[in-house]
Amino acid sequence: MPPTTPPDHDPNCVFCRIARGELPSSKVYEDADTLAIMDIQSVNPGHMLVLVKPHRANVYALDDALAGAVFRTAARMARVAKKATGCQGVTLLQANEKAGAQTVFHFHIHVLPRWEGDGMELAWPVKNPPREALEEMAAKLREALAGEV
Repeated sequence: MPPTTPPDHDPNCVFCRIARGELPSSKVYEDADTLAIMDIQSVNPGHMLVLVKPHRANVYALDDALAGAVFRTAARMARVAKKATGCQGVTLLQANEKAGAQTVFHFHIHVLPRWEGDGMELAWPVKNPPREALEEMAAKLREALAGEV
C-alpha cells in the first residue's frame, strides 16, 4: 500500500483556519509554506508562533522541504524579535504529542523573546547517564536513521 499524503487542511484545526484567513490573527509574516503570527497567549512581548500552512500534526509529518521552510522562517522571526523588542535572548520551542507537551496538533514553533528574570524557566532533571548508555542509545538512533527514507 503506498504512503498517504496528509490532508493540507483540517476544517476543525484552529491553525488551519487561521492560515486560510477564516479566523483573525495578528500576522507578522507569510510565505507560500509558513505563517508567523502573534501568540494570543503571549508569555512575553513579541511572542510569535510560526506555523506550516498545510495541516501537519507534528514534526513527524513534515517532509524535509517543509521542515526547512518552517525553520528558516523561525530563525528569521527570532532575528526580527531581537531587533524589534531589544530582548536579551530568544527561545525557540516546539512540542510533539501529548507526552511532549503538544496542545495544538498542528506543527508550530514558538518564538519567545527573553529577558533575564522574565520568570520563564526551562528546567528538567539532569540524569547524567554513563558513557556506555550514551553509546548504546547512539547506536539505536543510527540504526533508526539508516531506515529513514
